[in-house]
Amino acid sequence: MLCRKLITFAALVVATINAVVAAEPTRDRYNIEDNWRFYWASALDGADADYVTLPHCWSPMLGGMGLVESSANYIREIDIPAEWESRRLFLRFGGVAGSAEVVLNGRYVGEHLGNFTAFTFEITDRLAYGSKNYLMVGVSPASRSDMLPTSSDIELYAGIYRDVEVIVAERDMISPLHYSSDGVFVEQHKITADSAEGVVRLYLSTAAEHPTVAVRIIDPSGYVAFEAEQRVQKYNTARGVELPFHFAFPELWSPDNPQMYSVVAELMVDGKISDRVELKTGFRKITIGDDNRLNINDKAIAVRGVNMAHDRFGRRLVASHADIDSDLAIICDLGANAIRSIAGPHDGYLYERCNEEGVLVWVDTPFTQSPFLSDIAFIDSPRFRENGLQQLREIILQNANHPSVAMWGIFSLIWERGDKVVEYVKSLNATAKRLDPSRPTVACSNQNGDINFITDLIVWQQNLGWQHGSVSDLAIWRQKLYDEWKHLKSAVAYGESGSDEKQKPARIADRWLPERWHTEFHEGYAKHIAPDSIFWGVWINDMFDFGSARHISGSSQRGVMTFDRKDHKDAYYLYRALWNKQEPTLHLSEKRRNIRQDSIQQVKFYASTAEKPILLINKDTVATTEVAPCQFISDTVIMHGRNKVVVMAGEKRDEQTITIGNALKQRR
Repeated sequence: MLCRKLITFAALVVATINAVVAAEPTRDRYNIEDNWRFYWASALDGADADYVTLPHCWSPMLGGMGLVESSANYIREIDIPAEWESRRLFLRFGGVAGSAEVVLNGRYVGEHLGNFTAFTFEITDRLAYGSKNYLMVGVSPASRSDMLPTSSDIELYAGIYRDVEVIVAERDMISPLHYSSDGVFVEQHKITADSAEGVVRLYLSTAAEHPTVAVRIIDPSGYVAFEAEQRVQKYNTARGVELPFHFAFPELWSPDNPQMYSVVAELMVDGKISDRVELKTGFRKITIGDDNRLNINDKAIAVRGVNMAHDRFGRRLVASHADIDSDLAIICDLGANAIRSIAGPHDGYLYERCNEEGVLVWVDTPFTQSPFLSDIAFIDSPRFRENGLQQLREIILQNANHPSVAMWGIFSLIWERGDKVVEYVKSLNATAKRLDPSRPTVACSNQNGDINFITDLIVWQQNLGWQHGSVSDLAIWRQKLYDEWKHLKSAVAYGESGSDEKQKPARIADRWLPERWHTEFHEGYAKHIAPDSIFWGVWINDMFDFGSARHISGSSQRGVMTFDRKDHKDAYYLYRALWNKQEPTLHLSEKRRNIRQDSIQQVKFYASTAEKPILLINKDTVATTEVAPCQFISDTVIMHGRNKVVVMAGEKRDEQTITIGNALKQRR
């Protein structure tokens, strides 16, 4: 906790206490992660509260088993030294799942409604300096009509699942209160290979009459590409302070060459630096060409994207930097070059890593509709409307300096029910364009109507060949789209459930969805969509299975990898063969379906090797056909008993054993 022991750490740099001093010399940041006490709100008092360490998270739903106790309180003592009375103090929450109410020393501080964005409160005037202070945070995951999402397929957990910091700063400062952002925004107006032009916008919190602001932009080699200083004559709280910048021959950020610049912004009062904020950004231009391709710096990018939820098996929403690094490494191994943060932003560390790796990001707003008919996604009330706009502002302003973030999501699978929904989508889109005209807006839709003509980009969610139609119908749909709606900037998203633990075919009505169906669905779409030229991108639902109490299994199993990240489904290797151009893939599919009943069999595998693959069954060479890019299938063979299957290509090799008969051992 923030006590004398922690202050000793700040002075002596004792490693046992987890205080983090920021790079800005005029600010101190203290992570208060330990010595929190946690108890359910229904408890008579906090006497039996458990000690917990942040980040901390719980699930109010147990898949199909009903509710557990939901609302809870976190309490903590904080010692504040007397010498901090001349400074300003803030509480910054990186993320709280559910609604959060903050109370300090019995005085209400504020409320935040939203699961995935940060929020900050100033507590300067609510503290007792030189003594103990009592902080309480009430958290509730209860569904509310004034907090988005009101309809969701993802599990809505509860808890303080990201870091909580105390920020200690001078009286005159760059504001941490502007939607809990850095207070510094690098707005890119005109970016070419010859020059970079734009504005650095600063939001201040100062009583000084005429403070001075200064900005330096430092290139990747450490050279100061631009610097400027400006005395503020009249401060506009709504617009902030604008410092135009221009410099020649920028090293542009791109997926192939992710160059990062450092930006240093300073506030000076009476000739002394009162505050400094340092951040990193990259300069690039994003456009959509007439050929319906996403262009980065006028170079077309074929977007190969994966949808990514926020949770991990056994850890819920709590994700360490190591977890994020591991997930990103898996995504890059797949060959994907883009991530969609569904329903809201991930921890900023993910986007920092995407900046470094050149991975594009689509960040959603939590205006989403689940497939359940009982859900209401849009509620026509002022509080609902404002909460959606508030969360959108937080999403954009907290993440605008990340060059990897390429588009802002406005809605996902919303059902158009009257003009009010369309009007609201228009207001969200207009807000995004006003805050950040440099990036396109995007939406994911599975409905007809005017709602699809508002955002710059549209992504069509398809499931032909699942509960209706066949995958081959994609050719008809694609042609109709081209003939009638080719002026729309379209991409496609798809994916349905399949469990790697279930291999026996069954009816969808039985909710027994085997991996085999999942695999065949993706094979069909990859065959019809991957080589297509009318879409600016392909988005896979999803990268990983994710928690969802609305599914009987307790999780959505649409991912190409399991919830616990231990098993790759066959579809993973399909996309790795198609997308990963750096490393070859050779993978026999249906290896988990190793006990089969029919003696007549065919073997399928995926290959992206330079050498032609050779298939052996019981040491006999079997002819194969490439039925689609990277998809191979053998001629029909007769099998009895145990059969060894081997596929080889150069130094790559994969094998399995197929046993015919013995239904009792069939893996389910």
